[in-house]
Amino acid sequence: MPGRLFGVGVGPGDPELITVKAARLIGAADVVAYHSARHGRSNARAIAEAYLRPGQVEEALVYPVTTETTDHPGGYQGAIDDFYAEASGRLAAHLDAGRDVVVLAEGDPFFYGSYMHMHKRLAGRYETEVVPGVTSVSAASAALGRPLMERDEVLTILPGTLPAADLAARLAGTESAAVMKLGRTFPNVREALERAGRLDDAWYVERATTAGERTAPLAEVEPDSVPYFSLALLPSPAATAFVAASLPSPEPAPAPGLVSPLAPGLVSPRPARGDSPLAGGGDSLLPPTGGVAVIGLGPGDPRWLTPEARAVIGEADDLVGYGPYLDRVALRAGQRRHPSDNRVEAERAAFALDLAKRGRRVAVVSAGDPGVFAMAAAVLEVAEDPEWKDVPVRIVPGLTAAQAVASRVGAPLGHDFCVLSLSDRLKPWSVIEGRLVAAASADLVIAIYNPASKSRTEQLVRARALLLEHRDPQTVVVIGRDVGGPTESVRVTTLADLDPATVDMRCLLLIGSTQTRAVAGADGSARVYTPRTYPQL
Repeated sequence: MPGRLFGVGVGPGDPELITVKAARLIGAADVVAYHSARHGRSNARAIAEAYLRPGQVEEALVYPVTTETTDHPGGYQGAIDDFYAEASGRLAAHLDAGRDVVVLAEGDPFFYGSYMHMHKRLAGRYETEVVPGVTSVSAASAALGRPLMERDEVLTILPGTLPAADLAARLAGTESAAVMKLGRTFPNVREALERAGRLDDAWYVERATTAGERTAPLAEVEPDSVPYFSLALLPSPAATAFVAASLPSPEPAPAPGLVSPLAPGLVSPRPARGDSPLAGGGDSLLPPTGGVAVIGLGPGDPRWLTPEARAVIGEADDLVGYGPYLDRVALRAGQRRHPSDNRVEAERAAFALDLAKRGRRVAVVSAGDPGVFAMAAAVLEVAEDPEWKDVPVRIVPGLTAAQAVASRVGAPLGHDFCVLSLSDRLKPWSVIEGRLVAAASADLVIAIYNPASKSRTEQLVRARALLLEHRDPQTVVVIGRDVGGPTESVRVTTLADLDPATVDMRCLLLIGSTQTRAVAGADGSARVYTPRTYPQL
């Protein structure tokens, strides 16, 4: 009978964190395999050494290359692929001979572990079992004494090898995070945390649970001192706020019992004025006695958040908004989040105004610009009620989705244009049709928001047909989806080739005028622009 394959997690470093099952399997195995760099030292073997027994066969799986260059004809990936094939072949020989093989994995075998490459090549051929281990993320959280997440908070695990812009976008959109694989990537990770406004919240943990354990605020760490076996951690904002709330405050807490009807929870004490890491000093941007600021976050990239918007968010006591938009904002100690559904704009506005009336400083967040199909109009509409006449309201602009999409292809909005929404939730379709006809007849470039959704699939079909009555089928169309976000895509097509089935709520369309042109750029991609001059009629 062939032997059995075991992928065994040995935890982050402390041998006492090896599970009972892992220890039993290690001691009983015929063959114990482990990965190492060319120096031959294996962290996984060192952790498990006390559980090895005399007479066991040890297979050291030595990487031919780690961070250095290679002369392999297939480059780095070719060298690694050949190594995995050779290593799995060695293990297969033992399994074919009837020997049980344990492959040691630092942390957990399926958590950025080398074992998974053996598993992919062997699990389909042999009886296989994976034994989980304590991850380095759990160990880091324990070393800091700070919870990772609680209740409905989101934890995001990221590799430090991602580009800084991608890391920043993801870090800005989550409550808690762990960034793995530091070492040479540390400057890149630090830059991403700073761009996301999360640097002051971040902790550095090195070789957790070992004799070489080291923890520090990440902003204080020297890049040259960072090894590969370290990570960056953004612990639970709620837990951090709780700890901060237990410290003496220079101001009295707000009235007790002020609880959000949209997202129930405890009220954290208000932080001291000027303590915001985002405020940047200077005069307060929100009234100290309470007020509402409606903030534009921009389309997605945290670098598009304006300094003014960042400062107001930093000063606010409460953040109110659609849940996914709030997820893009880093919560600091003392702040409260009040997420809600995207169909309760009026209720959200009333709630924010009520908080402000009670003395809270409230930031209502919107994507893009708050005055473009967003929360600014909703707040001002509700604020007309005499109940809120004494509540100050200010609007903080943001980069619009139309501007962002246009910038990706050139300057399609370089001449006169208009902005329309295809949503008929708040206006009849007949009004939308009339405005489309008027815009098309006037030869305006048209930026179309809310082109489709799960429940609105016919509006774009009808709009396209209507536009084709007034525009050439070869009219340039730009489709931008999640521009500034992690799944960004931008396509240039024509009105004739526009397929409504490929468009959803996260898209924005730019319909060119008769003068809009698409030309090949230096890199071969389409460059779209509308000339500043218009021909004489």
